[in-house]
Amino acid sequence: MEPGTSTKNGTSPPAGTARRRGPIATSPFAPRGGRPGSRGAVGAVRATYATLLASEDARRWVLHGAVAVAVALGAGLLTSDARLGITLGVFVAIGFAVHTSRRRSEVPQWRRPSAAQRRTEAQLKVMRRLGYRVLHARRIPGGNGLIDHFIVGRRGAFAIDSESWDKRLPLRNKLEKLYHGRFSKNERIDEALEEARTAERLISEELGRPITVRPALAIYGPSMPWDHHNLRKVDIIVGTKVRKWLRTGKDRLSEEEIEEIYRAAEKVLPPAY
Repeated sequence: MEPGTSTKNGTSPPAGTARRRGPIATSPFAPRGGRPGSRGAVGAVRATYATLLASEDARRWVLHGAVAVAVALGAGLLTSDARLGITLGVFVAIGFAVHTSRRRSEVPQWRRPSAAQRRTEAQLKVMRRLGYRVLHARRIPGGNGLIDHFIVGRRGAFAIDSESWDKRLPLRNKLEKLYHGRFSKNERIDEALEEARTAERLISEELGRPITVRPALAIYGPSMPWDHHNLRKVDIIVGTKVRKWLRTGKDRLSEEEIEEIYRAAEKVLPPAY
């Protein structure tokens, strides 16, 4: 692939990275069969614990907990201050928890290959606490279009696609055309605009009244001379400034309108996965 090229959803995922959800693990505290204290019951408990510890999440938390304890013990021994050691251990544990929560995604297909989508999703989790409603990875019916993030809140409805581009190549606007190095990105901009316009039409038809959906591309990687810039009717925004950009909307929607638009979008834009 030439430098500067990208797929619809950012960096192309390597083959074989998609993962299916596994079966829900049974509780380790509910042994099956055998009377309490019998070998069969003990064996079932051990087997269930072995399954639990074999999971990726369990191994991660065990490792994080071990590191936090090691830091606490090491700091306590070096400084001869148990309270300081415990404090440092707690901070390490909190840091691991924050890091893990930012990497965890509602969309299984985004957990590994799609860093750009995950980073935008992490920012949108904060907006949810402010009353915004969010849908991820929604398909455009009748075509190959995909809206990475559909958001509706007090400032309006938005459709954002997240892209990860080569940071070594500059991003520039020349005569209303976007270039990443020497590669034109106008086709990608027009694609995002068409997706938003289609979503706008479908939601308006479902509601029986017109609404506006504001399209954007959130770009991660190359530096830009602006936080956000409207080009060919699409906002090109710095990926890390998504929350700031959402506050620039000019609509003023009530809670009832937000819920209506969200429900309509949920109905007419089916999940991609």
